[in-house]
Amino acid sequence: MRRTFDLSLYLVLDPGLCAGIGMVETARRAVAGGVTMVQLRDKLCERAALVRTGRALKDALAGSGVPLIVNDDVDAAVEIGADGLHVGQGDMPAAEARRLIGPGAILGLTVETPVLARTVDPGLVDYIGAGPVFATPSKADHKPPVGFDGLAAQIAASPVPAVAIGGLKTIHVARAFVAGARGVAVVSAICGQPDPEAAARALRAEIDSLSP
Repeated sequence: MRRTFDLSLYLVLDPGLCAGIGMVETARRAVAGGVTMVQLRDKLCERAALVRTGRALKDALAGSGVPLIVNDDVDAAVEIGADGLHVGQGDMPAAEARRLIGPGAILGLTVETPVLARTVDPGLVDYIGAGPVFATPSKADHKPPVGFDGLAAQIAASPVPAVAIGGLKTIHVARAFVAGARGVAVVSAICGQPDPEAAARALRAEIDSLSP
C-alpha cells in the first residue's frame, strides 16, 4: 500500500521547549508557517497524558493534510488514531511495528550508520530519520554526530527517503538537501521560538528556494 507524505519540513515536538505555549499551539502555528509533518515525542509522559495530547494534536491538525506521527509508543499511536509511528533502533523491530499499526499508517525508522540504512526493508518502512548531523541537547541519548558527509552516506545507502535530523537550523537546510535528504526534521528551530509560525516560514522559504 502506498502511503503519501511530505518530509520537507518535519517538526518534532519537545514538551520542555514548547512549555510556553504548549505543544498543540506550537504545532498549530508551525503548520500555518509551512510544516508538513508533526511528530509527538515525549519520553517522560505517562501514556494517558500522551494520548490526550495526541488527540488534541489530531484535532488541531484536522483538515491541514499534515500527518501526526507518534514517537516510539505504538499503543499510544493506535489509541490516538495517529497517522504514523516513528521508532528507533532500540525500540521494537520494524516488522512488529508495521504489524501493529497496519498497512495504511506511515512508519519511520531512525538510522545512524550506512550499514543500518542499508538493512531497511522498504516493504515495511516508509522513511528514515538520518543523522544526527550535529549534537543537540533536545535528545540527550543521541549517537555521535555524523556531519553532512555522514548524512550523505546514510542516505545513499537507504532504499527509502530520508529526513535529516540533529541540531538543524535554517542555515543548514541547503546542505541537508544537497546530501540527498527529502526534508529536515527540526526541534529547537521551531519549538520554544518566540514566533513558531515565523520560524517555520523562514525554514519553508529556504526549502522552497531550493526547488528547481
